[in-house]
Amino acid sequence: MRAERMGPLLALGLLLAGLCSRVHCLPENVTPEGQHKGTAVDDHVLASSNTDFAFSLYKQLALKNPNENVIFSPLSVSIALGFLSLGARGSTLTEILEGLKFNLTEIQETEIHQGFQHLLQTLNRPSNELQLSVGNAMFVQEELKLLDKFREDAQVLYSSEAFPTEFSDSNAAMKLINDYVKNKTQGKIEDLFKNLDPLTKIILVNYIYFKARWQIPFDPKRTQQAEFHVSENETVQVSMMNIALVIPYFRDEELGCTLVELTYTSNDSALFILPDEGKMQDLEAKLIPETLTRW
Repeated sequence: MRAERMGPLLALGLLLAGLCSRVHCLPENVTPEGQHKGTAVDDHVLASSNTDFAFSLYKQLALKNPNENVIFSPLSVSIALGFLSLGARGSTLTEILEGLKFNLTEIQETEIHQGFQHLLQTLNRPSNELQLSVGNAMFVQEELKLLDKFREDAQVLYSSEAFPTEFSDSNAAMKLINDYVKNKTQGKIEDLFKNLDPLTKIILVNYIYFKARWQIPFDPKRTQQAEFHVSENETVQVSMMNIALVIPYFRDEELGCTLVELTYTSNDSALFILPDEGKMQDLEAKLIPETLTRW
């Protein structure tokens, strides 16, 4: 999220930025034929590339929308592009993977896909402490036939499906896609599309659903109405949550910002960063993996 001018708050959902601490070996046999047999995947390379991509994309979106809030899931974008690269070759393939900040002299294409496979398996692992579901789906015009190899790799590596779709019947196609997304997001996203071009041939969808409880819940009785600065001259009344306890806190004098970490019952955490007034652009310029590691 990005808010300009008064009281900017930069909240980085790095839980969902692909920062898994343990992306090690893959299962020995993920298909009967063994063509996706696991090899050791360098967890540092995968996590570092995903983080670098997250910050890079954030800067592009912030630059494009300098006076607006920006909310996105970097993990969703990187997984979707990784999935798309399965069907790419030549310079297009190289551009996608390098755009995802992978150094192709350090990591092979197969390792990248296997890394995403293991990451998805880790994130989608059932848990009583949190609900997290991430995945892709491709909706393809019925006359277009996807290669069996692409379908197989999509399913095995990215748990992704491809659905034949008749886009000329835009209402039916829209209902198919919206119902799929609604089901995958537990009803939270009901109408992803409100209109659809009948000339559409392919739509790639990524969904992400996350639900968890704070380790120390906010007490509703402490919620109070207060002013929120939308801009330098505009304020609105909103419900402000309060909590009375000591939480992990860090003051970064060098970058001029304050950080707070809130933990979920699963021991995952959310990192909130509050830049000093006038320091938003300076902070954004220095959002790199090394900065996160230092924090």
